[in-house]
Amino acid sequence: MVRSLSPGTPAPSSLTPRSLRVQSAEAWLFLFAVIMSAVLLFTSVFFIIMFSDLECDYLNPIDLCNKLNQFVLPEMIAHAFMTTCFLLSFQVIAFLLNVPLLAYNVNKVVNRNHMFDATEIFRTLGQHKKESFFKLGFYLVFFFYALYRMILALVAED
Repeated sequence: MVRSLSPGTPAPSSLTPRSLRVQSAEAWLFLFAVIMSAVLLFTSVFFIIMFSDLECDYLNPIDLCNKLNQFVLPEMIAHAFMTTCFLLSFQVIAFLLNVPLLAYNVNKVVNRNHMFDATEIFRTLGQHKKESFFKLGFYLVFFFYALYRMILALVAED
């Protein structure tokens, strides 16, 4: 049923652009989270592939560390930014899901063991692979959680 408005009648408040922007802020946030989770997911896959190449001797330790070290801090910063967005938008569950990994990353940076060292990479390869697989699983689960919340926010708008 379509209702036409006479020229002097104000538009219904539910259709104003401002309320649409406010209602869809949660959807935009979780769309951003889906995209960031996908990027972080692919970063974890890249790390796992590079560690496998080192194990199979397709790559030497110096090249591996040079390639991976350029992604370590951007990955941590991207995750911290995403977690901060959840905190600032009062998305408590999403924030609490991300806090343990954020705390782990902050601990690594504070203790200055966040970069890969070519002289120790063979000795610590198992630990780095476990960490990468854990992050892969976390980002995969969080990707689907963010996708679910984005769809939920879009459906709730209608």
